[in-house]
Amino acid sequence: MTAVATPARPAVPDRAPRKTDPRWVRPALLLLLVATAGLYLWDLGASGWANAFYSAAAQAGSESWKALFFGSSDAANGITVDKTPAALWVMSLSARLFGVNAWSILVPQALMGVGSTWLLYATVRRTSGAAAGLLAGAVLTLTPAAALIFRFNNPDALLVLLLVAGAYCTVRALEKASPKWLMLAGAAVGFGFLAKMLQAFLVLPAFGLAYLIAAPASLGKRLLHLAAATAAVVVSAGWYLAVVTLWPAADRPFIGGSQNNSLLELTLGYNGFGRITGDETGSVGGGGGGSGWGSTGLFRLFGSEMAGGIAWLIPAALLALGAGLWFTRRAPRTDPGRAALVVWGGWLLVTAAVFSYMGGIIHPYYMVALAPAIAALAGTAAVQLWRLRSEPAAAGLLSGGVALTAVTTYVLLIRDSSWQPWLAPAVLVAGLLSAVALFFVNQLGRAAARGIAVLGLVTLLAGTGAYSLATAAATHSGAIPSAGPSSAQGFGGMGGGPGGNGGGRGGGMAGGLLGTSLPGTNLTALLTRDASEYRWTAATVGSNNAAGYQLGSGQPVLAVGGFNGTDPYPTLRQFQQYVQSGQIHYFLGEDMTMQGDSGSDYAEQIAEWVAANYTPTTVDGVTVYDLTV
Repeated sequence: MTAVATPARPAVPDRAPRKTDPRWVRPALLLLLVATAGLYLWDLGASGWANAFYSAAAQAGSESWKALFFGSSDAANGITVDKTPAALWVMSLSARLFGVNAWSILVPQALMGVGSTWLLYATVRRTSGAAAGLLAGAVLTLTPAAALIFRFNNPDALLVLLLVAGAYCTVRALEKASPKWLMLAGAAVGFGFLAKMLQAFLVLPAFGLAYLIAAPASLGKRLLHLAAATAAVVVSAGWYLAVVTLWPAADRPFIGGSQNNSLLELTLGYNGFGRITGDETGSVGGGGGGSGWGSTGLFRLFGSEMAGGIAWLIPAALLALGAGLWFTRRAPRTDPGRAALVVWGGWLLVTAAVFSYMGGIIHPYYMVALAPAIAALAGTAAVQLWRLRSEPAAAGLLSGGVALTAVTTYVLLIRDSSWQPWLAPAVLVAGLLSAVALFFVNQLGRAAARGIAVLGLVTLLAGTGAYSLATAAATHSGAIPSAGPSSAQGFGGMGGGPGGNGGGRGGGMAGGLLGTSLPGTNLTALLTRDASEYRWTAATVGSNNAAGYQLGSGQPVLAVGGFNGTDPYPTLRQFQQYVQSGQIHYFLGEDMTMQGDSGSDYAEQIAEWVAANYTPTTVDGVTVYDLTV
């Protein structure tokens, strides 16, 4: 819990109380951040291009400022990725500075992970002390979903960093009812929208409710401050929507993922309420009511691949939340501990509820959005309950939390009996023993009590830590990575790394809908020959296929139909005009329709027209049509 009782020392209103921290805090924080950097940076290049869909867009942004601004998949600005591009801005700028390679694209995400750990420490420390902040930071670092995403190039890394920044600003705002800090919190969440659209707004109910309940100001001022923060959210998120909407459509790339070339439609539809209802036009592989994306319900996060990434400390965090609210029920309205409970508990409950019941597209790596809230609740509860261990209720909760975590860890580990089979029973036995000992710890000597505390802490972190290390040790690529020791390629991997030679698949299916392969040597030579004479050196159906060819050749490749092959760009007539005006050299692949039960069939029409009018050849196993012949 973020507070079991009033904190041992009150938070200083306007500045962090560094002078009251024990001397060991700074070295411990430095050690935590160095360890976090080591975990997230170690052998980072082994995953190659990771998610080639975003790597290709970062490559495009490194060559074209227009592609960088819009998040185009190619430097010729045919179509964008299906997200707002803030994460691509960071990767593209890094690639401009350090060249287009795996490290320049992946290192920014690793540094975002270090920043998230530091910000979480700073946030928790203000309400519950340095020890709680350090433990919360360690839990975040050792969450498998975090070890996955902060070593990958999906936009979730930037999203988490900005949301934790928003929580920090909210806690600062609560101390003196500061509208400045509350508006900064709104701005952080608004920029989170530019990373992953409406998902960023899931924390807003928690932040707003905490301020409305606990800010030390009159109700009128609190409402006025919240209105100003809402305006900050709208401005920081809406400026980009406005620019793209007002920009002439003929002078910008097509908005990938939309059916009407509209960023607002993408925001509210495919990446918005469609994710909730399952009604996502153009989606391939899903279905309404969650039928295509797994069963929905209260225990969804404890099943399938989602559990290994996040579920280890969810029961303990929920126990901490409930106990904390009970212990602070008679605290003053402005109690900072209870306010922090509302911030972290609201974040956890709202986000977990949406993830549990959404009927549209959902992937295991989304779970990283829960990690900061779980870390803050579980980490702080352990410290606060330890301080109050002389009280039977606190000792019982501390003991129960450790036992609950040990059982949860055991259940999760036995699902894969082939991986470290000794770990599950070891954690269960050690956890239950330490739980019993913790109930009576106040009757033991100081040395014994500290030993039991260490054992309980190891129990808390053993499962999630081991899974995080296994996640970091594995390579991850493709569109849907997942945490754990057996998820090296995720769903739809990529053959070959930067500069590698993954080759193509039969019929020109370079990687398929979710995976990517780099072109072979002969095909790469073909794509780079006279490439400067064309707007696109080639076109192919689907963004992942196009990404492989583009990363391998370094030349723009048009992704016909966008990510799923179901976007209405280009139309057959547009494609024919591109060919007639000599803008596209080759078409790669055959029978690559990738057509779901909704969306456009223009990609299918284009593939059929090319096959009917041009002669195919095969290069490195890929079907090639020369559109200039």
